[in-house]
Amino acid sequence: MRVFALALLLPAVLALSPPIVKVRDSPISVSIAARVNAAGVANFVEADCARARLFIQAAKDKTAKVAAGTLSAAAVIGVPSGTEFTDPVTLGSGLTIPKQSIGVASTSTGFSSVNGILGIGPAELTSGTLSPATSSLIPTITDNLLTQGTIPTDLIAVSFEPTNSESITNGELTFGGTDSSKFTGSITFAPITSTNPASEFWGISQTIHYGSATDTGTTPVLLASNAFSAYQKATGAVLDDDTGFLRLTTAQFANLKSLFFTIAGTTFELTANAQARPHNLNADIGGTANNLGTPTGQGLDFINGYGFLERFYSVFDTTNKHVGFATTTN
Repeated sequence: MRVFALALLLPAVLALSPPIVKVRDSPISVSIAARVNAAGVANFVEADCARARLFIQAAKDKTAKVAAGTLSAAAVIGVPSGTEFTDPVTLGSGLTIPKQSIGVASTSTGFSSVNGILGIGPAELTSGTLSPATSSLIPTITDNLLTQGTIPTDLIAVSFEPTNSESITNGELTFGGTDSSKFTGSITFAPITSTNPASEFWGISQTIHYGSATDTGTTPVLLASNAFSAYQKATGAVLDDDTGFLRLTTAQFANLKSLFFTIAGTTFELTANAQARPHNLNADIGGTANNLGTPTGQGLDFINGYGFLERFYSVFDTTNKHVGFATTTN
């Protein structure tokens, strides 16, 4: 059984619309009025989310009040350059960062009904993104919330739920703590891996089992190319030319086994149903095959993406340098 370095990165599948904030006592929870952008799943699948700046396309008002955004940085590819501002960012009543770095794009491509990107770190990934101060790091939203005393811990917790509709409200971001109503049992924490390049992101170590086979995964999870091939062989799936995703017959899907993710000694089960895209959204997608393009052992062998995050509560803790997961009722 091999243990692979995992970079767990937030996906680019949400377009936020106001009101997005549900104010509570500390920790502060942000309720996401989310419209799942199914095309974005294909175009920005399991994105980087590591650029620690908020990209705003329309910057006439330098006070960046976030009315819409996407939890992704894969789309940073479509933002080649821009100007950095330090201005107030308001996520809602009671949640304002007076001096947040904002990267305002000069041009952008690939954005649809999305105003920008909310990066959650790590801040080290911003090294080299500024000119001429190429060695400077840009504090993230959570970094600044901690510094100004708004939250007690440099931490963000994420809750999504499965959906079969393009328009549904079920997401929540919690700054500075966790929301116990969103998960069951206890949270399992795994340290950030020392394996490069996963160590530069929210990277941990894990093993994945498909039924009795090891080193494999599924379409909600980006895999090393050989693990992707192993999953395809084990399931009998074929690549769909129209979408780039794997396709199963009705009989094959009926025999699809669960995936088991073992993280820090705890096993999380991703059921057969969780491995499949919602049927109601199949007509909306068109994209690329879900493998990372490199074999295992390259330091970035898995990306647990949106399909995984819909089923398991996730915690990204900068203060303690670890990532946590807990089961949910989903």
